[in-house]
Amino acid sequence: MDEAFLNLEEVDVELDEELLEAVDEKAFVDHRDNRDAAVRDLLDEWLKQKGE
Repeated sequence: MDEAFLNLEEVDVELDEELLEAVDEKAFVDHRDNRDAAVRDLLDEWLKQKGE
């Protein structure tokens, strides 16, 4: 991974409708309808997969 990205304070991500619905479903089921928590959880899962 390029370490230059580690200093970013924020990033913008575009999600298609299907993925946004999946995020909302995860938020409802796993995070008491908290979309931010669901996004953080999914990002963490994705980063772990990229590291393997």
